[in-house]
Amino acid sequence: MRFLSCLFLMLLVIGCGPARDDGPIDVAVIGGADGLFAEGVRLSSAAQHLRAATAEGLVSLDPTGQVVPAIAERWIVTDDGLSYIFRLRDSNWPDGDPITATDVRRILRSNLRALEGTSLGLDLAKITDVRAMTGRVVELRLSSPMPEFLRLLAQPELGLVRGGSGTGPMIMSRDEDQPLARLSALPPEARGLPARENWEDFARPLTLRAMTAEAAVEAFQSGEVDLVLNGTLATFPLAELGPLSRGTIQVDPAIGMMGLVVTDNSGLLAEPERREALSMAIDRAALIQPFGLGGWQPTEWIVPPALFDQPAPYPASRWPDLDLEERRRVAADRISAWAEETGEEPLVRVALPKGPGSALLLRGLARAWETIGVRVEWAGEGESADLVFRDRVARYSSPRWFLNQLNCELEIGLCVVDADALVREALSLRDPAEKRRVLIEAHEALVQGEVFIPFGQPVRWSLVRGAIGPYSANQWGLHPLFPLTQPTT
Repeated sequence: MRFLSCLFLMLLVIGCGPARDDGPIDVAVIGGADGLFAEGVRLSSAAQHLRAATAEGLVSLDPTGQVVPAIAERWIVTDDGLSYIFRLRDSNWPDGDPITATDVRRILRSNLRALEGTSLGLDLAKITDVRAMTGRVVELRLSSPMPEFLRLLAQPELGLVRGGSGTGPMIMSRDEDQPLARLSALPPEARGLPARENWEDFARPLTLRAMTAEAAVEAFQSGEVDLVLNGTLATFPLAELGPLSRGTIQVDPAIGMMGLVVTDNSGLLAEPERREALSMAIDRAALIQPFGLGGWQPTEWIVPPALFDQPAPYPASRWPDLDLEERRRVAADRISAWAEETGEEPLVRVALPKGPGSALLLRGLARAWETIGVRVEWAGEGESADLVFRDRVARYSSPRWFLNQLNCELEIGLCVVDADALVREALSLRDPAEKRRVLIEAHEALVQGEVFIPFGQPVRWSLVRGAIGPYSANQWGLHPLFPLTQPTT
C-alpha cells in the first residue's frame, strides 16, 4: 500500500536555523550503541545505515527510496522476468584487486546462506541461482517473476564485503574510545566513476553514532547532531519535548506492520475466538490519537487489502457488519464465558519497548480491553508475556513480505504451518492470478489463526536540521548517508 507523503505529519517547529556548512554532518541513529559496528547480515538500523554507506550492493536506494545503480552500472531483465543480468562497474576492492563477477557470486551466495532463518532470507527465497557469466557480468535467476526484486536486492544486508572491507561509496574510520564512525567519501575514480576535479572540496565528512532516543533528542536540541534517524512510536513523544528551535520532525510514509504477536496459546488466549475478541475491542484510531499523527493508517488485517491487485479481496473493515459497540459486546461475551467456566481473571501481559510512547499505547489498550473485562499488565524486560509488540518497516510492497513476518521459522510467537506452505507454493507460480489466489488463501489462514493483532502502519520519525539535504521522507525508513555529504546543486 502506498501512502502519500502529504498525509503525514511534518511538524515545523519554531525557527529552522541552518546546519553548519563546514565540518562534518553529525548523524545519530536511535538504537543500541553495541549494534553500530555489527558484522554479518543481522543488522540494527544504525548498522544498516553504516553498511549502506560503506558497502554498496549491486544496486542501492536513493534518498527518495528509488532503486539506483551501485556496483552494477546497468542491468537488463529478461522478458519472462526470471533473469536479472547485471554489468559491473570497472571498480576495485580497497586493496586494489578488481571486483569481478566471481567475487559477487561468492559473496551473494554466502549472504543468502547467512540469511536463512530470517525474514529477509524468506523474502529472497525466489533466487534459485547466482551465476558469474563473464568477468563483469552477473546473472540472478528467480523461480517466478518478482516486480520489486531490485528493491529487495538494494537492502544493506546485501552489500558486498570482502575481508571486512566494503566497496564504498564512503570509507570509515572508527573512534576507539566511543561508538562513533567517521565517514569520508571516496574519490569518484576509486568507485569506477569518471574523475571529478576538486571533488574533495565539495564532499563533506560525516559522523555516525547510535544513541538512546533521549540522548539523541537532547543532542539535536543542543546542536550536537544535525540529523536523528529511526524514531519509533515508542519514542515519538520525546521529539515533542520543548521547542526544537532549529529543526523539524519528519515522519516517513512507511509501509509495514505494527501490532501484537500472540506468544501464548494457553488460558485466556488458548482459542482463536478469544484472541479475536482482543482485536475486535480495539478502536485503532483512538489508540493512536494521543500521538497526534495526522494521516496514520490503521488496519484490522495483517495484509492491508490495497496491497493485492484490484479489486481488493476483502473489505477495509474486518467486521463490516458490526460497529465498535457491537464488536465489544460480542468480545465481552466470549471473555465472560471463559471467566465463568474457569474461575480465572481475564489478564494479558504485554511486552512493549521502553519509551513514553509505549506507556501511551498501553493505556489505550487497557482502556479498550477494560470494556470487555480484560485487565492488562506491562511485561518487563526478560519477563514472560502473552503478547509482544512487533514493529517492522516493509522492505518491499508485496503481500508476501507481510506473510513472511509471521513465518514459523522465525519462532516469534504463534504461527500457522498451512499459511507458510501456501507462501512457499506461491514462490514458483508464474501466473499472477494463481499467485494472488494462493497468497490470499495464506492470509486467510493467518487471520483465522488469530496469531497477530494488527494496529496499522509503523511509525518512523526523524529530526532534520533545516539545511540538511538531500533528505527525503520515504516508505522504507532508510535514509542513505552518502547523498547528504554531496553538494545539492
